[in-house]
Amino acid sequence: MNAPDTASVPAVATADSHALNVIILAAGQGKRMNSRLPKVLQPIAGRPMLGHVLDAARTLGAARIIVVHGHGGDQVQAAFSRETDIVWAHQAEQLGTGHAVAQALPFCTEGMALVLYGDCPLITAPTLQQLVASTQGSTLSVLTAHLDTPTGYGRIVRDGAGKVLRIVEQKDASPEEASIREINTGFVAAPVEKLGDWLPQLRNANAQGEYYLTDVIAMTVADGLEVATRSCDHWEAAGVNDKRQLAELERVYQRRAADQLLARGVTLLDPSRFDLRGTLQCGKDVEIDVNVIFEGDVVLADGVRIGANCVIRNAVIGEGVIIKSHTVIEDSIIGKGSDVGPFARLRPDTVLGEKVHIGNFVETKKARLGNGTKAGHLAYLGDAVIGERVNVSAGVITCNYDGANKFVTTIGDDAFIGTDSQLVAPVIIETGAYIAAGSTITKTAPADALTICRAREQKSISGWKKPVKQPKA
Repeated sequence: MNAPDTASVPAVATADSHALNVIILAAGQGKRMNSRLPKVLQPIAGRPMLGHVLDAARTLGAARIIVVHGHGGDQVQAAFSRETDIVWAHQAEQLGTGHAVAQALPFCTEGMALVLYGDCPLITAPTLQQLVASTQGSTLSVLTAHLDTPTGYGRIVRDGAGKVLRIVEQKDASPEEASIREINTGFVAAPVEKLGDWLPQLRNANAQGEYYLTDVIAMTVADGLEVATRSCDHWEAAGVNDKRQLAELERVYQRRAADQLLARGVTLLDPSRFDLRGTLQCGKDVEIDVNVIFEGDVVLADGVRIGANCVIRNAVIGEGVIIKSHTVIEDSIIGKGSDVGPFARLRPDTVLGEKVHIGNFVETKKARLGNGTKAGHLAYLGDAVIGERVNVSAGVITCNYDGANKFVTTIGDDAFIGTDSQLVAPVIIETGAYIAAGSTITKTAPADALTICRAREQKSISGWKKPVKQPKA
């Protein structure tokens, strides 16, 4: 095998025989994805697959997390540029899993190494913890799974006493070996020192012409050492090679998330039509209809009801709130007892007080609405501070942008904003002010007074002809 590039190898930490190094193989091209995006950056639940693997790895308290990158390496590193706990090892040529691990080995501290895969996003922390715990002293541990149809996977070959002898790849297996249903997932834990002895001995005399990491199993046995195994749900170790498999794992991920919510008492009207792309905290008696997408960090208090086909991103939704169908909410806070939608949009920095009503086709942005305020339909409220018990009628617009700068509209408690009014910011509507329908307000509207601003003259032009579309030359 080619020697790894060690020019940028970081200084080895203080020797610790119990230290853990996590090596994540993420250099594959993924040709069958038919995408310019490297395979490990393909998303599951809105995040790159590699991100899910990194999350699981971080639960183990590793001394180092080393990601082996190759194809699209610049993109992969850029995607995780803010995550400073990653050590990057470059695999210039993809010559097999054994070759990939060899590129990472110089970056490891003394202790144990755990090999993971960047395209296996459903692996869980408890399974990895069990795999690491099963590796003691000079023992090597392998994660296995049982499949009814194991085609394509390496098989675990055991002796009559059940001890592991070796792993044979599908293309190199005899008919008898191919009938074995226990498969190698590729996840391996072994001493760094032993890997340093075994990896240089790997040969590529196989159907793939690659250096298989799995060949170290036979070397372990030859050294008289025991090979331990731990078994897992096969979905945990399932890899992704094409968009069909990506879609399959997406649904497995979402069903797992749905099952966890159901176990906590959340009502999902159809668990198969649920999408979580971040974190979701729910109180008691929460009900979620079909095709709702949660992104970022979302908190739903007791008694919240979410209608069908909503998108909710980075929001805190208070007790008893009703979100009606086809509503989009992002970076917003909604107070107790409010209702929003249908077909409403709350854009970032919207804060609703208690018992606020936002109706259909109302859009808010950087707006604060006080308790009991209502905007029933067809309104835009941007850069606005609105008091309590205000009535915002249909067609009302806060004109907050002059083409270069944004300005604030301030509306006092108990004001009434009539239909089809435009409030040209910066402007103040004082407490109890009443704005007549069709008004364009550019100055302060005084408290407890009717303010009206319309054209003084209405005229009709007789004989006017409707424009006619001209035929093309």
